[in-house]
Order: sequence, then structure tokens, then C-alpha cells
Amino acid sequence: MLYIGIDLGTSAVKLLLMEQSGRVLRTVQRRYPLSFPRNGWSEQSPEDWWSQTCAGARALLEGFDPAAVDGISFGGQMHGLVLLDWEDQVIRPAILWNDGRAVQETAWLNREIGEDRLSALTGNIAFAGFTAPKLLWVRAHERERFSRIDKIMLPKDFLAYRMTGVHSTDYSDAAGTLLLDTAHKQWSAEMLRICGIRAEQLPVLRESWQVTGTLRPEAARALGLPESVRVCAGAGDNAAAAVGTGTLTDGSCNLSLGTSGTLFIACDQFRLPQNHALHAFAHATGGYHLMGCMLSAAACNQWWMENILKSGDFSGEQAHVSQLGNNPVLFAPYLMGERTPHNDTAVRGAFVGLSLDTSRGQMTQAVLEGVAFAFRDALEIARSVGAEVRRATVCGGGAKSPVWRHILTNVLNIPMDYIQTEGPAMGAAMLAAKGCGTCGSLEELAARTVQVTDTAFPDAEIVRRYEERYPVFRALYPALRTLT
Repeated sequence: MLYIGIDLGTSAVKLLLMEQSGRVLRTVQRRYPLSFPRNGWSEQSPEDWWSQTCAGARALLEGFDPAAVDGISFGGQMHGLVLLDWEDQVIRPAILWNDGRAVQETAWLNREIGEDRLSALTGNIAFAGFTAPKLLWVRAHERERFSRIDKIMLPKDFLAYRMTGVHSTDYSDAAGTLLLDTAHKQWSAEMLRICGIRAEQLPVLRESWQVTGTLRPEAARALGLPESVRVCAGAGDNAAAAVGTGTLTDGSCNLSLGTSGTLFIACDQFRLPQNHALHAFAHATGGYHLMGCMLSAAACNQWWMENILKSGDFSGEQAHVSQLGNNPVLFAPYLMGERTPHNDTAVRGAFVGLSLDTSRGQMTQAVLEGVAFAFRDALEIARSVGAEVRRATVCGGGAKSPVWRHILTNVLNIPMDYIQTEGPAMGAAMLAAKGCGTCGSLEELAARTVQVTDTAFPDAEIVRRYEERYPVFRALYPALRTLT
């Protein structure tokens, strides 16, 4: 049997075809436009998602028997707001995760409802990117459109709805709306009251692998698939990616070192960090996870290399990195502000400790170390609420650097397994296979699909030196905060 994983991203949809064994047969990608109608706004047409998904599915299946496809599932961009009216027509363009218009609504939630109350209700405080502040914005600024709302959904769930006619979502994606009582896995009646919406406007909640329906005739024709194909609920992009990296059991951890950075820790129990310093979300496994989000991770190194050094020789520049733990230069990686643990969009990055004999290699090293120290911030907070992390996987473009992996393993003081992954699309295909009952557990499938290509181990002396430098790094943010 074959399984399709669909990763609905911000700029493109990626589709992956996987055999029952876990072997990837093909991936395709189809792009769609992103609209910025005003400064700080970010929107897309849900119909573009659907048309490009259909086109991608037909390309994905060329040369394969569509009748062999057993199931479909999703990973998708989180937090976006999709609104349908009583006739199932899209009311307005989707407001995306990176849209910043709901700043006032976010501030009102955190101030008037209160961060502690929000955290008790949902497991998280309000961020402008979350769904609930967007709903409040629509209610305040587009009252006619707000009055027409029949269905509220998240981006990937729009695809599932077009396929099956079932209005559903999964717990991992719902946890990013600020409408879910994450600890108890149910919509929060108080948050619905605050946002002025009714429970029947929200989707039915499912576990990520649960089958929500089969393809409607018109959807089957558009996708080039039989109507018998089962559609599983899927997961938010980070949870789906975690499935694809095998980050499934309690204490397992993955670092994604992409443009932004995430530290994802799977938990059997719901854990609520103090001071709202990490996201506490549901996981696609049926459990929970803690997540730290850095707004600039590999983006810091790209900025340093391309904008400042005017060099594309990343490995050549990193050849000058030496004396790990002895670098007198520190770098605060807050080039776009920071999300966790500081939740500060205004703070900015800085180099500290420069002198007349500071070398180019030391500054390059400081950039890599600053990002690693920021990951350490998130890890320490997770440990403070009982998460036991003894090993981690690392993936993403920045993780291709052996030097960076070596720095990470010593700053975090845990072995670091480098893996190459197809990301949320792979996790989505695995969820489809589990939902259709053909692969056993996700752990069994991950054991066949996740391949470690290299492992970095901590060096006791380097770890000791980084332990001495880490408190100095931690002092950077409070100092920088006073300057912005």
C-alpha cells in the first residue's frame, strides 16, 4: 500500500509518496503566492492551497497505480485563520501565522484576561500569530464578515474538509489556536466566550492519526485518486516533523536548525513551564510536547556570512573556528527579536567582547555559539519542569555543519544525532499509515525510516568551558532589553 503525506507550508505545498515499508518513492512541490496587503499583514487564498495540492497529487502519482493509495494525512502551517460561511464559501483570505495585525488584541488578552489566566486555560499566553487574537481582530474590524462565520478552521484542515466534507482538526494544531484547553484536550468554553464564538463553529477534535473520512467524489476526481482513500486528521507542522524525526517517546528531543529554530521535546504528561517561557502543546502521538521557538537560528549565520562577510563559503569560514569554549566574543542571536523564552519582538542582536585583536574566526564562532546558547535556554526551562532529555536529534540546513553540531552537543551536554528528514510531509505519511492500521506503532515505523548519519558526543573539557560561559550569555538579554 502507498501513503501520501501533505505538508502545507507558507510558500508551497510539498507532497510525499511513501511505501508501507517507510521508503519514500517521490516528492513534489507546488508553490502559491503570498500576499502582504498592508505592512505587517500576511494572507493567502485557501483556494490556491487546494488547486496546487490537486496539481501536486496528480504529478506525485505519475507512473504509480492510484488504486494502491490507502491513506492521506497532513502537516501544516499552524495558527492560520480560515473562515467559511453557511454555503461553504471562503469569507476572506486566510490570515497566516506570520501576520502581525492583531498586536492590540494580543496585548488586550495578555493584559485584561492575564497571562496567568490564559496559561491556565490553554497552556499558553497570547501571541499575535495565534488564532484567537486574529478572531478578535476580525470581530473588531470586519464585523460583517465576522457575523457570517459558520466554520472556523486551520490551514491544513481546509484541505481535509475539501477532501472529506468533515469539519475536524487534531489536538496538536488546535493547541496553537489559544482556544484549546490543552491539558484536558477540549475546547475552552471561557476562551470561546472571550472571542465571541460558538462551539459548533469549531471543528471536531481528533488524534492526529485518526481517520476523519474518505474522499468525496469531486475531490477524488480532482486529486486523481479513488474515493476509498482514507483521510487522517494530521498535525501541526512541528508535531508532524517530530513524527518524521522519531521524536515520539517521553524525553525524546529534536532540534530543527533552519532559518528559525525549534527545540521540540516529547512528553507523556502535560507540563506547564513557569513564566510562560515555552509553548506547551499537544503532540501527534496522543501525548504532549514542549517547544522552544527561536525567530533567528540559521538565519543568523546566513546574515553574518552573506550580508556582512559577503561570502558563500560557509565551510571555509567555519574552518577558522577553534578553541571551543574559550571564545571571548559572545553573540546575542536576536536579529528579529525573540519568541521563547523572552517573548520580546523589540530586542535585537549584538556582539559583546570585541577588542582590537578579535578575529574573523572568533566572530563566526560566536554566531554559532550564540544560537547554541539560545537552544540551551529552552532546554533548561524544559528540564525545570521535569523533562528528562539525555540525547537529541538535529536536522535542518544549519545542522549540515559538523562544527555547529559539535558546538551544540557540548553547549547542551548531550549526544547529538544528525538526521536528514523530509520534514512534516514524512511525518504526515507516517500518520496516514498508522491511521490506516498497516504499520503498527509510529515507533516501529520510525525505527525503519529515521536514519542517523553522524553522531556528535560531548567532550568533558569543552563542556566545562561552556558551562562557565553560559551564565555570561544569560546576562546578555536583560542588558539588551534596557537598550531597546
